[in-house]
Amino acid sequence: MNNKKLSLATSFAAAAAFAALTTQGALAQKKYDTGASDTEIKIGNVEAYSGPASAYGVIGKIEDAYFKMINDQGGVNGRKINFVSYDDGYSPPKTVEQVRKLIESDEVFLVFNALGTPTQTAVQKYQNAKKVPQLFLATGASKWNDPKDFPWTMGFQPSYRVEARIFAKYIMKEKPNAKVAVFYANDDFGKDYVAGLKEVFGDKTSSILIAEESYETTEPSIDSHIVKLKGTGADVFVNISTPKFAAQAIKKMAELEWKPMHVMTDVSISIGAVMKPAGLDASEGVLSAGYLKDASDSQWANDEGMKKFMTFIDKYMPGANISDANLVYGYAAAQTMVQVLKQAGDNLTRENVMKQAASLRDFVPDTLIPGIRINTSATDFAPIEQLKMMQFKNGQWVLFGDIISAETGG
Repeated sequence: MNNKKLSLATSFAAAAAFAALTTQGALAQKKYDTGASDTEIKIGNVEAYSGPASAYGVIGKIEDAYFKMINDQGGVNGRKINFVSYDDGYSPPKTVEQVRKLIESDEVFLVFNALGTPTQTAVQKYQNAKKVPQLFLATGASKWNDPKDFPWTMGFQPSYRVEARIFAKYIMKEKPNAKVAVFYANDDFGKDYVAGLKEVFGDKTSSILIAEESYETTEPSIDSHIVKLKGTGADVFVNISTPKFAAQAIKKMAELEWKPMHVMTDVSISIGAVMKPAGLDASEGVLSAGYLKDASDSQWANDEGMKKFMTFIDKYMPGANISDANLVYGYAAAQTMVQVLKQAGDNLTRENVMKQAASLRDFVPDTLIPGIRINTSATDFAPIEQLKMMQFKNGQWVLFGDIISAETGG
């Protein structure tokens, strides 16, 4: 009897030991797709280093510098990042050529933070067919959040529609009986904003939104549109225009002495490109919303995240113009990319990387405004969906109020 018990115990112990070994084996097993190995993760990127959007080229440079810092610290789970970034001149045919080169010749693991709506639209179907992640795109179009039809594509910054929803929530809270006139570019960028406003205004749209006026980017002046909108009697002006036209609108409104609540897209918040040309006095009081800290603003001097950012700049990009918001943006995107790779561990398949990118929980890059967090899920491919309102006062943007979330319900 004792022998029987003993042999049973022995076989149980042996079975348990075997199970433990096989479990460890499964855990220790490394999985790789093209572009990943024991020593390296090859990441591709296309950037407008030349052409009409070359001001954004610094994003690729800061990301390259960030990955160098990570490599100097030992890499991600012991693997060095090999960042391969090409110039596409913000030209869709060139983008197609460069992205094909990255995927078919360089054999990158994924393409990260590639810039531009028209350029990335040109390669979206190709990358999804190839099942190569088109991850954390540097564009504000809403269409990147479509996990059902494009499971290999994910944006990064708040979309235009997200920002419009936040504006609409702010307007309804501050002016429940608002009469809103919206001025917008007659393209996907402008139409995205109008759609976002209407999503939040809901069944009150017809009473709130009293005028919708679009302009073409080929128009030399938009003065006549502003005169027309003043005549509507609107007490809220939502300005969805690119920098040149935003400056014209601010200037013309001052000339007409029209002073509605003025809410403007964050595409046009540059002090140098918009507010100064329009006139600092004329720009006083304009509202917008933001999600990134301004590295040149003294209010962040003792902020822990900003201290890390400044230490990084001093060592890896000395002399960089810290007032350029593209720097804090590129840093946040690269930090998020590294977080996803950390979460992926030794399972470096493209499928797992997309799974991890869609499993970010309250992740906080150093350069995001406090309270704004990155959250994604299998059904939500929009990493940043919160903003904080800000107002232009005495020559600078001043943040105020609570963080506002883009959800239509609350």
